Amino acid sequence: MAEKRSESAEGSVVRYLRRCQGIRRCMNRDAVLQAASGGGSPVFIPILCALLAMGLVQVVRPQLLWKMNRNLQRGWVKDPDATEPTSKGYAMQRVTGLLFLAVATWMLVQQI
Repeated sequence: MAEKRSESAEGSVVRYLRRCQGIRRCMNRDAVLQAASGGGSPVFIPILCALLAMGLVQVVRPQLLWKMNRNLQRGWVKDPDATEPTSKGYAMQRVTGLLFLAVATWMLVQQI
C-alpha cells in the first residue's frame, strides 16, 4: 500500500513538472524533486536531537520535569506539591517517554 502511495506521489510530481515546463512562475524543479524524495530541513535534525534529550530525561528522571513545571501551577492550584504523580504515574510517564524516544529515533534515522 505504501508503494502505491509513493508511486502516486511520484506520478503527481511528474505531472506537475510536465505542466510547469517553460513556465517561470512554477516552483524550481530541483526543489520539487527534493521535497518528493524526502529531503528535509537541516534545522530538523538539531530539533529532533533536543527532543530526544527531553525524552531521555522523561525516561530517566520524570521527577525533574514535574519539578520544573510545578512553579507554573502556583497561581491556580492551592497546593502544587499535592499534584505530584504517584509511582504508577511516573511509571506511565516512563513508558510514554520510551514510546516517544522510539518514534523520535526512527524519525532521526529517516532524516540522516
